[in-house]
Amino acid sequence: MATSLDAVHHADQFAFAPSNGANGAEQADTFVARHGKRVIENRRRGRGAGLNPAGRFEPVARETFDDGWQTFEELPPFKTDVQSEAARKIIAKNDSPDIPFDRSINPYRGCEHGCIYCYARPTHAHMGLSAGLDFETKLFAKPNAADLLRKELAREGYKCRSIAMGTNTDPYQPIEKHWNVTRSILEVLEETNHPVSIVTKSGLVTRDIDILQRMAKKGLAKVGISVTTMDRSLSRKMEPRAATPTLRLETICKLTDAGIPTSIMVAPVMPALTDHEMERILEAGKANGARDGDYILLRLPREVSGLFKDWVLREYPDKYTHIMSLIRSMRGGADYDAEWGTRMRGVGPYAWQLGRRFELAIRRLKMAPMRMSLRNDLFEPPVLPGTQLALF
Repeated sequence: MATSLDAVHHADQFAFAPSNGANGAEQADTFVARHGKRVIENRRRGRGAGLNPAGRFEPVARETFDDGWQTFEELPPFKTDVQSEAARKIIAKNDSPDIPFDRSINPYRGCEHGCIYCYARPTHAHMGLSAGLDFETKLFAKPNAADLLRKELAREGYKCRSIAMGTNTDPYQPIEKHWNVTRSILEVLEETNHPVSIVTKSGLVTRDIDILQRMAKKGLAKVGISVTTMDRSLSRKMEPRAATPTLRLETICKLTDAGIPTSIMVAPVMPALTDHEMERILEAGKANGARDGDYILLRLPREVSGLFKDWVLREYPDKYTHIMSLIRSMRGGADYDAEWGTRMRGVGPYAWQLGRRFELAIRRLKMAPMRMSLRNDLFEPPVLPGTQLALF
């Protein structure tokens, strides 16, 4: 059955609107009964999203429904499919005033970790795919990333500034074990003495300790490990293919022991779900060697809002009203506000309280805000094959 996108979006908004006294469980039942869009559990096992709505740029949206022949059970589970993308550029530039870097590299599109809260999900719409299950099952690798990077660093007039990795999707998601795109990028950065900062929630980053350790000795590398919760059960539900909280803490310890500056990131802070764990996460990070820390408030841009709401209704229906009330209290009454300067922290009394708790915690733990700078003065442009070196 096909219907217009406008009709689908209108229906979603109605389904997620507060019902007349209905509790979360009743809202969840109503949602499924009206739309039948939630993918059955056997097909999405081990995934974060329960929906797979059409991309926002697509002219039509298709919805599945039960025709009475019990054909849903015959459909195969969603499997991870990776395609090779012939990227034309690899360094992405930005001029956002509220983030501490102006360039980044994303080795992959989509992310198998399946974090339901991931603010990068809407980018899959540019590939004609869904921000839901497509984002975590239909992935794109950039095997030519290292070659592109070498060419871009060799361009005349290139000015060295720290490159950030892990700003959109995780550079150490499970498919990196096979594709090794992230490692190939690090090899180029080490070769040219180019600074890099990495954010990940994967223990796979320890595979590259050899490179990162050598770079860190020169002041060229740092790593941030993101920990959302210490509750293993909750983590499994909302970030099903990411490393366990325990493994992430062990990763901080291994990186720190290797002399690599490592931070603990409480990200994202989720009201009424994980916000009470802020101090505990920071303490655990400190105990495992993290020298500084940071936090980011939950962000629900575009399609992420509907996907997150459906997840809450599915996993914590009785908390739905409370969670969304707190989120909106920090976003000016909306699900999200993209205003620079406040999108990472929120506004209002509850957001103010989170900020003060963070400040008090890092002061007590003798940690610093995550602002360590890296060296830019050691950079040496790569020499491309066929390029003649000047003798004088």
